[in-house]
Amino acid sequence: MAHNKTVPQVKGDFLLGNLRQMIASPLQAFYNWQQDYGDLVSFRLAARQFYLFSHPKLVEQALIRQSDVFVKIYNPEKPTGLALILGQGLVTSQGDLWQRQRRLMQPVFQRSNVTTLLPQMATAGNNMLGRWRQMGEGAHINLSGEMMRLTLEVITQTMFSTSVLDKIEQIAPSLEILLRYAAKTIANPLTLPLYVPTPANRKFKQALGIIDDVIYGIIDQRRTAPSDQNDLLDMLLKARDDNSGEKMTDRQVRDEVITIFSAGHETTANLLSWTLYLLVRHPGALARLREELDRLLQGKIPNAEDLQQLVYTRAVLSESMRLRPPASFLLRKVSKDTEVDGYFLKADRLAIFSIFNLHHHADFWPQPEQFDPERFLVSQNRRYSFIPFGTGERICIGSHFALMESQLLLCMIIQHCDLQLLDPEEVEIEMAITLRPKGGIPVRIKWR
Repeated sequence: MAHNKTVPQVKGDFLLGNLRQMIASPLQAFYNWQQDYGDLVSFRLAARQFYLFSHPKLVEQALIRQSDVFVKIYNPEKPTGLALILGQGLVTSQGDLWQRQRRLMQPVFQRSNVTTLLPQMATAGNNMLGRWRQMGEGAHINLSGEMMRLTLEVITQTMFSTSVLDKIEQIAPSLEILLRYAAKTIANPLTLPLYVPTPANRKFKQALGIIDDVIYGIIDQRRTAPSDQNDLLDMLLKARDDNSGEKMTDRQVRDEVITIFSAGHETTANLLSWTLYLLVRHPGALARLREELDRLLQGKIPNAEDLQQLVYTRAVLSESMRLRPPASFLLRKVSKDTEVDGYFLKADRLAIFSIFNLHHHADFWPQPEQFDPERFLVSQNRRYSFIPFGTGERICIGSHFALMESQLLLCMIIQHCDLQLLDPEEVEIEMAITLRPKGGIPVRIKWR
């Protein structure tokens, strides 16, 4: 295979390679390596070798033109990352299983169907605002926790026609434990396997048991009392294999339900949290957003047609996803020796595509650290330099759902609330698969 460029290797320790930097802060490590070594680098975590991609051209050549080479990782014998939680759900599965499940679920997430779910989303938003009002003027809340609660209610009501808010005190910390552990297995290959009874492993198993109880409870409830909800859960339970005619096993249904349950609210909650935080810190952008909402909505809850007219609102969300992408990287395995942009890449290494680095690349984003929604009001080719939902055939199935939900709920909150930060210090970013506000976002609620 002809190639003439060698991938730069990040300097590290003799035995552990770059493990210390990764454990300290994967997000900062990825950004520093791109700044110091370039847009394609190689790094090592103990014995495991990785490639880090940080340029749109490289993303296109790998994920679009060589999608059969850069493949999803799922090893049922030794699962890592999200596979530890999601099993063979839509995010982690591959091949025929992935294609079949994607075809099955696609209709639920089409834009035309998502618009019919707007009233349920609005109800969840109104319930939250009503609960806030009951707390009284000047009440203190943790914004990130509130957004997790809100988006969890939206996803369970719209996809499974149920509510799990009565179990939120168990669900929220359990999901946090699971995501932190999943991230650790990627960042630290020396993590001991789950069968070793370490405190962290026991904690993970207990958290997974809590979430599994919730998920299987939802499934059992529907099997016991079938309905004509025609929601995602109905589709999964009624689906039959094209060849055998067999229905999905409870384990298969569980894997898909927990995928939508967790991925479907975690990323949107972080998007809303970061967006509200950034708006509070940038009064000029907040004032312009309020002007658009007051002018076009005049206090009402927007419908699907209204949302299309809210151009600056969408620009605010896009700029938030650029600056703080909820999903900050994509992970693939190089299935065979290949070449990307003249660089030779070896088989069986892992490839990380840093969405954060792409969204902060100075060649494509002037003043990349600045929050400037107006950059999204200008028509520009952002192909592969802006991929908050991934790209290629594995692009997030729920992108329309997440954008419509985020836009609606942002409008409702901004129309009614003035949020004031309780801590003037900048909120730190924490990468636990998704980009979270470390320690949450404490705010005071004032009513407009």
